[in-house]
Amino acid sequence: METYLIFKDLAIVIFAAEVFGLLARKLKAPQVVGQIIAGLLIGPSVLGLVNLNDNNSAIAYLAEIGVMLIMFSAGLETNLKDLLNTGLLSLIIACVGVFVPLIGGFLLFSFFYYGGIPAAGSKEFFEAVFMGTIMTATSVGISVQVLKELGKLKSKVGQIILSSAIIDDVIGIVVLTFVMSLSGEGGGESKGIGRVCLDVVLFFVFTIVLGIIIYNVFKLLNKKYSHHRRLPILGLAFGMIMAYCAEALFGIADITGAYAAGIILCNIKDSDYVAEKMDINSYMIFGPIFFVSIGLKTQFDGMTSDILIFSLLFVVVALATKVIGCGTIAKLAKFNFRDSLKIGVGMMTRGEVALIVASKGLAIGLVDQKYFAAVILLIICSSIATPIILKLLFKGDKDDSGSGGEKTEQIAENSAPAPAQS
Repeated sequence: METYLIFKDLAIVIFAAEVFGLLARKLKAPQVVGQIIAGLLIGPSVLGLVNLNDNNSAIAYLAEIGVMLIMFSAGLETNLKDLLNTGLLSLIIACVGVFVPLIGGFLLFSFFYYGGIPAAGSKEFFEAVFMGTIMTATSVGISVQVLKELGKLKSKVGQIILSSAIIDDVIGIVVLTFVMSLSGEGGGESKGIGRVCLDVVLFFVFTIVLGIIIYNVFKLLNKKYSHHRRLPILGLAFGMIMAYCAEALFGIADITGAYAAGIILCNIKDSDYVAEKMDINSYMIFGPIFFVSIGLKTQFDGMTSDILIFSLLFVVVALATKVIGCGTIAKLAKFNFRDSLKIGVGMMTRGEVALIVASKGLAIGLVDQKYFAAVILLIICSSIATPIILKLLFKGDKDDSGSGGEKTEQIAENSAPAPAQS
Protein backbone atom coordinates (compact mmCIF):
# COMPACT_ATOMS: atom_id res chain seq x y z
CA MET A 1 0.00 0.00 0.00
CA GLU A 2 1.32 3.43 -0.95
CA THR A 3 2.18 5.29 2.24
CA TYR A 4 0.55 8.53 1.08
CA LEU A 5 -2.90 6.87 1.17
CA ILE A 6 -2.80 7.01 4.97
CA PHE A 7 -3.32 10.78 4.75
CA LYS A 8 -6.63 10.26 2.96
CA ASP A 9 -7.80 7.82 5.63
CA LEU A 10 -6.69 10.10 8.46
CA ALA A 11 -8.46 13.06 6.86
CA ILE A 12 -11.70 11.07 6.67
CA VAL A 13 -11.34 9.80 10.25
CA ILE A 14 -10.57 13.22 11.80
CA PHE A 15 -13.26 15.04 9.79
CA ALA A 16 -15.93 12.45 10.59
CA ALA A 17 -14.94 12.44 14.27
CA GLU A 18 -15.26 16.22 14.51
CA VAL A 19 -18.60 16.44 12.67
CA PHE A 20 -20.29 13.64 14.58
CA GLY A 21 -18.68 14.64 17.87
CA LEU A 22 -20.16 18.13 17.55
CA LEU A 23 -23.51 16.66 16.54
CA ALA A 24 -23.51 14.46 19.64
CA ARG A 25 -22.79 17.48 21.86
CA LYS A 26 -25.66 19.38 20.24
CA LEU A 27 -27.92 16.46 21.16
CA LYS A 28 -26.63 16.59 24.78
CA ALA A 29 -24.78 13.27 24.38
CA PRO A 30 -21.09 12.61 25.10
CA GLN A 31 -18.80 13.48 22.21
CA VAL A 32 -17.33 9.98 22.33
CA VAL A 33 -20.72 8.55 21.27
CA GLY A 34 -20.66 10.66 18.10
CA GLN A 35 -17.10 9.58 17.33
CA ILE A 36 -17.96 5.90 17.68
CA ILE A 37 -20.95 6.34 15.38
CA ALA A 38 -18.67 8.13 12.90
CA GLY A 39 -16.44 5.04 12.86
CA LEU A 40 -19.44 2.81 12.27
CA LEU A 41 -20.56 4.92 9.31
CA ILE A 42 -17.22 5.31 7.53
CA GLY A 43 -16.11 1.76 8.36
CA PRO A 44 -16.83 -1.56 6.66
CA SER A 45 -20.23 -1.85 8.36
CA VAL A 46 -21.78 0.95 6.25
CA LEU A 47 -19.83 3.06 3.74
CA GLY A 48 -16.51 1.22 3.72
CA LEU A 49 -14.46 4.42 3.31
CA VAL A 50 -11.83 3.31 5.82
CA ASN A 51 -10.83 -0.22 6.80
CA LEU A 52 -8.58 -1.40 9.60
CA ASN A 53 -6.39 -4.20 8.30
CA ASP A 54 -2.78 -5.28 8.08
CA ASN A 55 -2.13 -2.77 5.29
CA ASN A 56 -3.53 0.10 7.32
CA SER A 57 -1.84 -0.52 10.65
CA ALA A 58 -0.85 3.16 11.02
CA ILE A 59 -4.35 4.01 12.25
CA ALA A 60 -4.18 1.13 14.74
CA TYR A 61 -0.83 2.41 16.07
CA LEU A 62 -2.14 5.97 16.35
CA ALA A 63 -5.21 4.66 18.16
CA GLU A 64 -2.92 2.90 20.64
CA ILE A 65 -1.13 6.20 21.30
CA GLY A 66 -4.58 7.72 21.82
CA VAL A 67 -5.34 5.16 24.53
CA MET A 68 -2.07 5.93 26.27
CA LEU A 69 -2.73 9.68 26.19
CA ILE A 70 -6.26 9.24 27.54
CA MET A 71 -5.06 7.17 30.48
CA PHE A 72 -2.07 9.45 31.14
CA SER A 73 -4.41 12.46 31.17
CA ALA A 74 -6.84 10.64 33.46
CA GLY A 75 -4.01 10.14 35.94
CA LEU A 76 -2.94 13.78 35.67
CA GLU A 77 -6.49 14.95 36.35
CA THR A 78 -6.79 12.86 39.52
CA ASN A 79 -6.30 14.74 42.78
CA LEU A 80 -4.22 12.24 44.73
CA LYS A 81 -4.66 13.97 48.09
CA ASP A 82 -8.43 13.98 47.79
CA LEU A 83 -8.36 10.41 46.49
CA LEU A 84 -6.41 9.26 49.58
CA ASN A 85 -8.75 11.22 51.86
CA THR A 86 -11.93 10.19 50.11
CA GLY A 87 -13.08 7.96 52.93
CA LEU A 88 -13.79 4.30 53.59
CA LEU A 89 -17.36 4.52 52.29
CA SER A 90 -16.30 5.60 48.79
CA LEU A 91 -13.70 2.82 48.72
CA ILE A 92 -16.26 0.18 49.69
CA ILE A 93 -18.81 1.49 47.16
CA ALA A 94 -16.14 1.41 44.45
CA CYS A 95 -15.04 -2.14 45.33
CA VAL A 96 -18.61 -3.47 45.34
CA GLY A 97 -19.30 -1.41 42.20
CA VAL A 98 -16.55 -3.40 40.48
CA PHE A 99 -17.23 -6.82 42.02
CA VAL A 100 -20.99 -7.06 41.35
CA PRO A 101 -20.82 -6.12 37.62
CA LEU A 102 -17.78 -8.41 37.21
CA ILE A 103 -19.75 -11.37 38.59
CA GLY A 104 -22.88 -10.34 36.68
CA GLY A 105 -21.06 -10.15 33.35
CA PHE A 106 -19.24 -13.43 34.02
CA LEU A 107 -22.47 -15.29 34.82
CA LEU A 108 -24.38 -13.76 31.90
CA PHE A 109 -21.75 -14.76 29.33
CA SER A 110 -21.19 -18.20 30.90
CA PHE A 111 -24.84 -19.24 31.00
CA PHE A 112 -25.86 -17.54 27.74
CA TYR A 113 -23.15 -19.16 25.61
CA TYR A 114 -22.02 -22.21 27.55
CA GLY A 115 -25.07 -23.13 29.61
CA GLY A 116 -23.02 -23.02 32.80
CA ILE A 117 -19.72 -21.91 34.29
CA PRO A 118 -16.76 -23.04 32.13
CA ALA A 119 -13.83 -24.92 33.62
CA ALA A 120 -11.55 -22.62 35.59
CA GLY A 121 -8.47 -21.64 33.59
CA SER A 122 -10.00 -22.48 30.21
CA LYS A 123 -10.18 -19.96 27.36
CA GLU A 124 -13.97 -19.91 27.72
CA PHE A 125 -13.60 -19.12 31.44
CA PHE A 126 -11.37 -16.11 30.75
CA GLU A 127 -13.65 -14.90 27.96
CA ALA A 128 -16.51 -14.82 30.46
CA VAL A 129 -14.36 -13.09 33.10
CA PHE A 130 -13.29 -10.50 30.56
CA MET A 131 -16.88 -9.68 29.57
CA GLY A 132 -17.47 -9.00 33.26
CA THR A 133 -14.32 -6.87 33.39
CA ILE A 134 -15.69 -4.65 30.63
CA MET A 135 -18.70 -3.94 32.84
CA THR A 136 -16.62 -2.73 35.81
CA ALA A 137 -15.45 0.74 34.75
CA THR A 138 -17.52 3.85 35.51
CA SER A 139 -17.38 6.99 33.35
CA VAL A 140 -17.90 9.81 35.83
CA GLY A 141 -17.82 12.65 33.29
CA ILE A 142 -21.51 12.49 32.39
CA SER A 143 -22.66 12.22 36.01
CA VAL A 144 -20.45 15.15 37.04
CA GLN A 145 -21.88 17.33 34.27
CA VAL A 146 -25.44 16.54 35.37
CA LEU A 147 -24.58 17.23 39.02
CA LYS A 148 -23.06 20.56 38.02
CA GLU A 149 -26.17 21.53 36.07
CA LEU A 150 -28.38 20.61 39.03
CA GLY A 151 -26.13 22.42 41.52
CA LYS A 152 -25.53 19.16 43.41
CA LEU A 153 -21.84 18.63 42.74
CA LYS A 154 -21.01 19.89 46.26
CA SER A 155 -23.62 17.68 47.91
CA LYS A 156 -22.73 14.62 49.97
CA VAL A 157 -24.24 12.37 47.29
CA GLY A 158 -22.26 14.18 44.58
CA GLN A 159 -19.04 13.75 46.53
CA ILE A 160 -19.64 10.03 47.02
CA ILE A 161 -20.39 9.49 43.31
CA LEU A 162 -17.30 11.35 42.16
CA SER A 163 -14.87 9.83 44.66
CA SER A 164 -16.19 6.31 44.17
CA ALA A 165 -15.98 6.58 40.38
CA ILE A 166 -12.32 7.65 40.53
CA ILE A 167 -11.42 4.68 42.76
CA ASP A 168 -13.62 2.45 40.59
CA ASP A 169 -11.47 3.10 37.52
CA VAL A 170 -8.25 2.36 39.42
CA ILE A 171 -9.65 -0.98 40.63
CA GLY A 172 -10.97 -1.76 37.14
CA ILE A 173 -7.51 -1.31 35.64
CA VAL A 174 -5.99 -3.59 38.30
CA VAL A 175 -8.65 -6.23 37.51
CA LEU A 176 -7.77 -5.94 33.81
CA THR A 177 -4.11 -6.51 34.69
CA PHE A 178 -4.95 -9.68 36.63
CA VAL A 179 -7.21 -11.09 33.91
CA MET A 180 -4.66 -10.47 31.15
CA SER A 181 -1.81 -11.96 33.17
CA LEU A 182 -3.73 -15.02 34.31
CA SER A 183 -5.10 -15.79 30.83
CA GLY A 184 -1.70 -15.72 29.14
CA GLU A 185 -3.29 -14.35 25.95
CA GLY A 186 -1.52 -11.99 23.58
CA GLY A 187 1.65 -14.02 23.23
CA GLY A 188 2.53 -14.27 26.91
CA GLU A 189 2.59 -17.32 29.14
CA SER A 190 -0.27 -18.08 31.45
CA LYS A 191 0.69 -17.24 35.03
CA GLY A 192 -0.49 -18.61 38.33
CA ILE A 193 -2.27 -16.33 40.77
CA GLY A 194 0.85 -16.17 42.95
CA ARG A 195 3.03 -15.01 40.07
CA VAL A 196 0.45 -12.43 39.01
CA CYS A 197 0.22 -11.05 42.55
CA LEU A 198 4.01 -10.89 42.72
CA ASP A 199 4.20 -9.02 39.39
CA VAL A 200 1.54 -6.55 40.50
CA VAL A 201 3.28 -5.95 43.83
CA LEU A 202 6.65 -5.51 42.11
CA PHE A 203 5.10 -3.08 39.64
CA PHE A 204 3.62 -0.99 42.43
CA VAL A 205 6.91 -1.02 44.34
CA PHE A 206 8.71 0.01 41.15
CA THR A 207 6.13 2.74 40.57
CA ILE A 208 6.38 4.10 44.10
CA VAL A 209 10.20 4.15 44.17
CA LEU A 210 10.53 5.61 40.67
CA GLY A 211 7.56 7.88 41.34
CA ILE A 212 9.18 9.52 44.35
CA ILE A 213 12.32 10.23 42.29
CA ILE A 214 10.50 11.47 39.20
CA TYR A 215 8.04 13.55 41.22
CA ASN A 216 10.89 15.41 42.94
CA VAL A 217 12.70 15.89 39.63
CA PHE A 218 9.57 17.37 38.05
CA LYS A 219 8.95 19.46 41.15
CA LEU A 220 12.38 21.08 40.65
CA LEU A 221 11.79 21.47 36.90
CA ASN A 222 8.40 23.00 37.62
CA LYS A 223 10.00 25.54 39.94
CA LYS A 224 12.58 26.50 37.34
CA TYR A 225 10.43 26.24 34.20
CA SER A 226 6.94 27.11 35.39
CA HIS A 227 4.41 26.92 32.53
CA HIS A 228 7.12 25.97 30.06
CA ARG A 229 6.52 23.53 27.22
CA ARG A 230 9.38 21.27 28.28
CA LEU A 231 7.27 20.10 31.24
CA PRO A 232 4.53 18.43 29.14
CA ILE A 233 7.14 17.17 26.65
CA LEU A 234 9.12 15.44 29.39
CA GLY A 235 5.89 14.32 31.03
CA LEU A 236 4.76 12.68 27.80
CA ALA A 237 8.10 10.88 27.50
CA PHE A 238 7.74 9.65 31.09
CA GLY A 239 4.19 8.42 30.39
CA MET A 240 5.41 6.41 27.40
CA ILE A 241 8.33 4.95 29.36
CA MET A 242 5.98 3.85 32.14
CA ALA A 243 3.62 2.29 29.60
CA TYR A 244 6.56 0.38 28.12
CA CYS A 245 7.95 -0.73 31.50
CA ALA A 246 4.55 -1.97 32.71
CA GLU A 247 4.13 -4.28 29.72
CA ALA A 248 7.75 -5.24 29.05
CA LEU A 249 9.07 -5.70 32.59
CA PHE A 250 6.03 -6.81 34.57
CA GLY A 251 3.56 -8.16 32.01
CA ILE A 252 1.02 -5.57 33.12
CA ALA A 253 -1.22 -3.66 30.70
CA ASP A 254 0.58 -0.66 29.19
CA ILE A 255 -2.39 1.59 30.01
CA THR A 256 -1.78 0.81 33.70
CA GLY A 257 1.73 2.23 33.37
CA ALA A 258 0.46 5.34 31.57
CA TYR A 259 -2.18 5.89 34.25
CA ALA A 260 0.41 5.45 37.01
CA ALA A 261 2.66 8.05 35.32
CA GLY A 262 -0.21 10.52 35.39
CA ILE A 263 -0.86 9.79 39.08
CA ILE A 264 2.83 10.43 39.87
CA LEU A 265 2.72 13.86 38.21
CA CYS A 266 -0.80 14.87 39.27
CA ASN A 267 0.35 16.86 42.30
CA ILE A 268 3.11 18.96 40.74
CA LYS A 269 2.17 22.63 40.64
CA ASP A 270 1.63 22.75 36.87
CA SER A 271 -0.15 19.41 36.51
CA ASP A 272 -3.16 21.23 35.02
CA TYR A 273 -0.88 22.84 32.44
CA VAL A 274 0.64 19.47 31.52
CA ALA A 275 -2.85 17.92 31.31
CA GLU A 276 -3.99 20.79 29.08
CA LYS A 277 -1.15 20.16 26.62
CA MET A 278 -1.90 16.42 26.62
CA ASP A 279 -5.54 17.17 25.94
CA ILE A 280 -4.63 19.26 22.90
CA ASN A 281 -2.85 16.31 21.32
CA SER A 282 -5.53 13.88 22.39
CA TYR A 283 -8.45 16.10 21.35
CA MET A 284 -7.09 17.03 17.93
CA ILE A 285 -5.88 13.70 16.60
CA PHE A 286 -5.08 10.73 18.83
CA GLY A 287 -8.28 10.59 20.90
CA PRO A 288 -10.66 10.87 17.92
CA ILE A 289 -8.65 8.25 16.02
CA PHE A 290 -8.99 5.82 18.92
CA PHE A 291 -12.75 6.29 19.34
CA VAL A 292 -13.40 6.18 15.59
CA SER A 293 -11.27 3.03 15.40
CA ILE A 294 -13.70 1.38 17.84
CA GLY A 295 -16.46 1.99 15.32
CA LEU A 296 -14.23 0.77 12.50
CA LYS A 297 -13.64 -2.50 14.36
CA THR A 298 -17.36 -3.04 14.92
CA GLN A 299 -18.91 -5.08 12.16
CA PHE A 300 -22.50 -6.19 11.89
CA ASP A 301 -21.92 -8.76 9.16
CA GLY A 302 -21.94 -11.55 11.73
CA MET A 303 -24.79 -10.07 13.76
CA THR A 304 -27.21 -12.84 14.67
CA SER A 305 -30.32 -12.93 16.81
CA ASP A 306 -28.23 -14.51 19.58
CA ILE A 307 -25.71 -11.65 19.59
CA LEU A 308 -28.52 -9.07 19.49
CA ILE A 309 -30.27 -10.68 22.47
CA PHE A 310 -26.96 -10.99 24.33
CA SER A 311 -26.18 -7.30 23.64
CA LEU A 312 -29.51 -6.22 25.11
CA LEU A 313 -29.03 -8.45 28.16
CA PHE A 314 -25.45 -7.16 28.49
CA VAL A 315 -26.77 -3.59 28.76
CA VAL A 316 -29.46 -4.50 31.28
CA VAL A 317 -27.08 -6.50 33.50
CA ALA A 318 -24.32 -3.85 33.31
CA LEU A 319 -26.69 -1.05 34.37
CA ALA A 320 -28.54 -3.06 37.00
CA THR A 321 -25.44 -4.45 38.72
CA LYS A 322 -23.94 -0.98 39.21
CA VAL A 323 -27.17 0.36 40.67
CA ILE A 324 -27.69 -2.70 42.91
CA GLY A 325 -24.06 -2.97 44.05
CA CYS A 326 -23.37 0.71 44.76
CA GLY A 327 -26.89 1.52 45.90
CA THR A 328 -26.99 -1.34 48.40
CA ILE A 329 -23.76 -0.23 50.10
CA ALA A 330 -25.08 3.34 50.28
CA LYS A 331 -28.30 2.06 51.89
CA LEU A 332 -26.29 0.03 54.43
CA ALA A 333 -24.37 3.24 55.19
CA LYS A 334 -27.65 4.83 56.37
CA PHE A 335 -28.46 6.80 53.21
CA ASN A 336 -32.19 6.87 52.51
CA PHE A 337 -33.55 4.85 49.57
CA ARG A 338 -33.75 7.85 47.20
CA ASP A 339 -30.16 8.96 47.87
CA SER A 340 -28.92 5.37 47.61
CA LEU A 341 -30.59 5.12 44.21
CA LYS A 342 -28.95 8.39 43.14
CA ILE A 343 -25.52 6.99 44.00
CA GLY A 344 -26.22 3.76 42.13
CA VAL A 345 -27.51 5.57 39.05
CA GLY A 346 -24.63 8.06 39.15
CA MET A 347 -22.19 5.13 38.94
CA MET A 348 -23.81 3.31 36.02
CA THR A 349 -22.41 5.33 33.10
CA ARG A 350 -19.75 3.68 30.93
CA GLY A 351 -17.37 5.43 28.55
CA GLU A 352 -13.70 5.66 27.67
CA VAL A 353 -12.33 3.11 30.14
CA ALA A 354 -14.87 0.45 29.10
CA LEU A 355 -13.85 1.02 25.47
CA ILE A 356 -10.18 0.83 26.35
CA VAL A 357 -10.66 -2.42 28.26
CA ALA A 358 -12.68 -3.93 25.38
CA SER A 359 -10.12 -2.76 22.84
CA LYS A 360 -7.29 -4.27 24.87
CA GLY A 361 -9.19 -7.56 25.07
CA LEU A 362 -9.66 -7.59 21.30
CA ALA A 363 -5.96 -6.90 20.73
CA ILE A 364 -4.86 -9.88 22.84
CA GLY A 365 -7.60 -12.24 21.67
CA LEU A 366 -9.69 -12.34 24.86
CA VAL A 367 -12.84 -10.97 23.27
CA ASP A 368 -14.31 -11.44 19.81
CA GLN A 369 -14.92 -8.46 17.54
CA LYS A 370 -18.63 -9.25 17.33
CA TYR A 371 -19.12 -8.30 21.01
CA PHE A 372 -18.08 -4.70 20.40
CA ALA A 373 -21.69 -4.02 19.43
CA ALA A 374 -22.73 -4.89 23.01
CA VAL A 375 -20.11 -2.54 24.50
CA ILE A 376 -21.08 0.34 22.22
CA LEU A 377 -24.78 -0.20 22.95
CA LEU A 378 -23.99 -0.11 26.68
CA ILE A 379 -22.13 3.20 26.37
CA ILE A 380 -24.88 4.81 24.31
CA CYS A 381 -27.72 3.58 26.55
CA SER A 382 -25.98 4.50 29.82
CA SER A 383 -25.03 7.92 28.43
CA ILE A 384 -28.65 8.65 27.59
CA ALA A 385 -30.33 7.04 30.61
CA THR A 386 -28.11 8.36 33.42
CA PRO A 387 -28.76 12.13 32.96
CA ILE A 388 -32.50 11.58 32.59
CA ILE A 389 -32.83 9.38 35.70
CA LEU A 390 -30.53 11.56 37.84
CA LYS A 391 -32.53 14.68 36.99
CA LEU A 392 -35.76 12.92 37.95
CA LEU A 393 -34.27 11.67 41.24
CA PHE A 394 -32.93 15.12 42.21
CA LYS A 395 -36.12 16.92 41.23
CA GLY A 396 -37.63 18.73 44.20
CA ASP A 397 -34.67 18.06 46.53
CA LYS A 398 -33.59 20.73 48.98
CA ASP A 399 -30.13 22.25 48.46
CA ASP A 400 -27.58 20.27 50.46
CA SER A 401 -24.53 21.56 48.67
CA GLY A 402 -22.70 22.40 51.84
CA SER A 403 -21.83 18.81 52.68
CA GLY A 404 -18.16 18.42 52.10
CA GLY A 405 -18.34 19.61 48.53
CA GLU A 406 -15.17 21.68 48.47
CA LYS A 407 -12.98 18.64 47.86
CA THR A 408 -15.35 17.24 45.26
CA GLU A 409 -15.39 20.44 43.28
CA GLN A 410 -11.61 20.54 43.42
CA ILE A 411 -11.38 17.04 41.93
CA ALA A 412 -13.96 17.77 39.23
CA GLU A 413 -12.36 21.03 38.21
CA ASN A 414 -8.79 19.73 38.35
CA SER A 415 -8.80 19.51 34.55
CA ALA A 416 -9.52 23.22 34.09
CA PRO A 417 -6.85 24.60 31.72
CA ALA A 418 -4.14 26.80 33.18
CA PRO A 419 -3.03 29.91 31.31
CA ALA A 420 -0.22 28.94 28.93
CA GLN A 421 2.91 30.99 28.66
CA SER A 422 5.09 28.43 26.79
